[in-house]
Amino acid sequence: METIPNRQVAAEMLADRLEHYKGQKGVVLAIPRGGVPVAAPIAKRLDMPLDVIVSKKIGHPANPEFAIGAVSLEDVEVDNRSDVPEEYIQAEVERIKTSLRQKYKIFMGDRQPVDLRDRIVIIVDDGIATGKTLLSTVNMARHKQPRKIIVAVPVAPQAAITQFEAIVDEVICLLVPPFFQAVGQFYEEFGQVSDEEVIRLLRQQGNSQ
Repeated sequence: METIPNRQVAAEMLADRLEHYKGQKGVVLAIPRGGVPVAAPIAKRLDMPLDVIVSKKIGHPANPEFAIGAVSLEDVEVDNRSDVPEEYIQAEVERIKTSLRQKYKIFMGDRQPVDLRDRIVIIVDDGIATGKTLLSTVNMARHKQPRKIIVAVPVAPQAAITQFEAIVDEVICLLVPPFFQAVGQFYEEFGQVSDEEVIRLLRQQGNSQ
């Protein structure tokens, strides 16, 4: 198999590989937006709650594209860099957190994030490119003291698989192509995922646990 038809097929194939976790105390944590259509069928199959983790990088003041850390609703990861003033970092963290709270509310309404403590946490995206977003997600999840962290993705380069195998309990990946440029090249259908689709999938799943 050299390509995946779409996110829905990828979800079912990953769910097959995760079936042995069904009924256990866990949570499926999607990275929006593209990770949600993959995560929703997995959560349904495993009978686990579905949640999203919203995070955003902190850009360097001289080059906003260069990440010096990441912020989620409850955590901050910052590289130890003496050349960035503390005041700048604090201001960026507050600004980003405000925008993330708005985004989480759009996606999840008034539901509270699932407590990850002592749960099996299955982090799902539609693929790994650089791995920076996923890495910050893994680090932030670990702070919550889960029982186990599993990364489940349809496609990723070997370097990313090696990186994450060293820091999580299990990595499940359908395709590890030798020549990797972008996630979308390994899908036959890889449309943009809208906020509306994310909201619909999250509302369908509900948060019953």
